[in-house]
Amino acid sequence: MELVAASGHRPSGPKLASPRTVAEGDTLLAPAVTQRLIEHFLVRPAPVDGVPAPLRGLTERELAVLRLVTAGLTNAEIAGRLYLGATTVKTHLGHVLAKLGLRDRTQAIVLAYETGLITPGRREAD
Repeated sequence: MELVAASGHRPSGPKLASPRTVAEGDTLLAPAVTQRLIEHFLVRPAPVDGVPAPLRGLTERELAVLRLVTAGLTNAEIAGRLYLGATTVKTHLGHVLAKLGLRDRTQAIVLAYETGLITPGRREAD
């Protein structure tokens, strides 16, 4: 269904997004409602004091590197933050992946969230 004014003008803009969305058979939710739904269904691990059990085999430096990886930093950026060489960061990250049986940075980030090492909304890079 297309909205057309009597003059033949096809109105557009944000004020007509809602009627168009509903007319197209989609559902419209206010952003605040969407946020509450996401928060309700998002399963968050309880914040962990200390190191979660699956990560206890990592050194303090490896944990520091992992936390910064979860913030999206590159090896060079992590090196700058930790006053290390980029090659050293790469070595630490390789040890993290090997010790945890992970394939790549993405799996490391997922594990950090799943274990509660990192929680949504908490920025490690700040």
